[in-house]
Amino acid sequence: MAAVEEHKAHAPKSVKCAVITISDSRTEATDESGKILRQAILDAGHKILFTAIVKDDAKAIEEAIEQASWTCEAIVTNGGTGLGPRDVTIETLKPHLDKILPGFGELFRVLSYKDIGSAAMLSGALAGVYKTRLLFCLPGSPAACILALKSLILPELGHAIGVMNR
Repeated sequence: MAAVEEHKAHAPKSVKCAVITISDSRTEATDESGKILRQAILDAGHKILFTAIVKDDAKAIEEAIEQASWTCEAIVTNGGTGLGPRDVTIETLKPHLDKILPGFGELFRVLSYKDIGSAAMLSGALAGVYKTRLLFCLPGSPAACILALKSLILPELGHAIGVMNR
């Protein structure tokens, strides 16, 4: 435990972040999950340098992620991770990851299981490294976004970026 605390002590206190909502139906006015993500990231002392709402379309998703990667150290997406025919976030982004953090998806589904039961297995939540940027792909549900942020992402965000930048 002491080694983890030592690493965290040297971690950046503020990380430059992007929030991208992937949805065919959400607008700026109806993007509750995007608003929750942005506010929680800001409240934790990090910066939001890029935001977007894009359609469930591989090319649009790739373009938004690429654009966010120009200025942001961490990118958080929400939406498009389920079983629907238009849910293409995971299939679009996974091949572009240089590293996958399997523990993120595993832990997210365990935590989700405690809240929603066996439906947690339907989540395609994923995290990894995209061109030296940390990428988190979350479900579009506000409750899922809060769970992922508060339980997994925010406690380790600075630490993870610090380790990546060594």
